[in-house]
Amino acid sequence: MNSEQLKKAQSGAGFIAALDQSGGSTPKALKLYGVSEDAYSGDEQMFDLVHEMRTRIITSPAFDGDRIMGAILFEMTMDRQIEGRPTADYLWNVKNIVPFLKIDKGLNDEQDGAQTMKPMPGLDDLLDRAVANGVFGTKERSVIKLPGAGLDAVVAQQFEVGRQVLAKGLVPIIEPEVDIKSPKKAEAEEQLKAALLAGVNALSDDQKVMLKLTLPDTDNLYRELVDHPKVLRVVALSGGYARDEACEKLARNTGVIASFSRALTEGLTAQQSDEEFNATLDQAIASIAKASAN
Repeated sequence: MNSEQLKKAQSGAGFIAALDQSGGSTPKALKLYGVSEDAYSGDEQMFDLVHEMRTRIITSPAFDGDRIMGAILFEMTMDRQIEGRPTADYLWNVKNIVPFLKIDKGLNDEQDGAQTMKPMPGLDDLLDRAVANGVFGTKERSVIKLPGAGLDAVVAQQFEVGRQVLAKGLVPIIEPEVDIKSPKKAEAEEQLKAALLAGVNALSDDQKVMLKLTLPDTDNLYRELVDHPKVLRVVALSGGYARDEACEKLARNTGVIASFSRALTEGLTAQQSDEEFNATLDQAIASIAKASAN
């Protein structure tokens, strides 16, 4: 593991940019960016357009390592290049931004009020490729709608996958997202906190994970996890909140930094001139970095 990356991940200023929309959410991401579905045919063209969008974001002067600690990539982004360099290499060596890789293959159908991750048969191979690419850590997402047995199943699976990631020398970002529309959100968050504490307490002394969590109903609910010796960093997802609301909630949670995707790219379009695009992105990055600094 790269010790410079570790240092930045643990204590670097700024936030994590989540640039990891995958196949299912890509048409939506492109549409928001001003590229309609009739502008491309087939996955190959779609992914080319998405890579252009991500390249434009990553190469923008606004996208800098002083305000952005890390970036989460989709597998296809990791496999492609930016300005002639593999994306993860470009992020770290040109921008001083720590590269992470999204490794989950999407969600199973809801069971007991939660969605676990689909099986990942090729995970070891993917993790080896991530290591070869100079990636620092991974991200794996599940979704929780209600408290109960499903929530416990999600956390158990997250730590199981997390241990597989740790065995390769990578740092997992464990992401059990609580749906912001859950009618029992606060209750689910209480149960989740207890389950996560049990999970991190069971790690061995040399193992550290990161946690990516929905902004909680109770401010500073996850403070014990923020301060936990086996938790490298607690980051928050925007979860569908608009950027202003997400930043406002984030600022009230001490020591938690952002890992926003849609709230980061809000307002960016393919039609903007570079000047407009960079100014819009700069404004977004400034507001998210400021909320992350509390």
